[in-house]
Amino acid sequence: MSYDLAQVNIARLAYDLDSPELTDFVTALDPVNAAADVAPGFVWRLQTEDGNATSVAAFAADTGDGVRVITNMSTWRDVESLAAFVYGPMHAVVMRRRREWFLPIQEAYMACWWVPSGHRPTIAEAEDRVALLRAYGPTPTSFTIKRHFAAPGRPAQLEAIERDEWACGV
Repeated sequence: MSYDLAQVNIARLAYDLDSPELTDFVTALDPVNAAADVAPGFVWRLQTEDGNATSVAAFAADTGDGVRVITNMSTWRDVESLAAFVYGPMHAVVMRRRREWFLPIQEAYMACWWVPSGHRPTIAEAEDRVALLRAYGPTPTSFTIKRHFAAPGRPAQLEAIERDEWACGV
């Protein structure tokens, strides 16, 4: 059986999506998503008819203070493909401004896990994986780009990518 890498990351918006403060972020969504769609190793991403996932309701426990959480979820052939996109120039330009747009999240705000090729992870799966990472740290069940594990059927060693780890969550 072959596996794809699933990833989810969340961000707590500092402003409403339609606010002037988030105009540059919202404007960047389509080009960044289009770049992901054609990136080597990309398989699938969560999206609505709008072409993004900003209207997907998820991570309700993180919104207790009324702050809106947005979710990004996708699958990739491997960790290296995801890392190349996340740390690549198109995504990095946007992420340099993340502190302008998002509120800090003190706990894990992203998680990766292996899924059978062709599987489309659900929001419930994503919420479970982030909760596992928050509770136990990186394990073969839920890990990060920086501290990741091999796919099932491969040696179960902890692998690392030597880059600063960041995603949408600040």
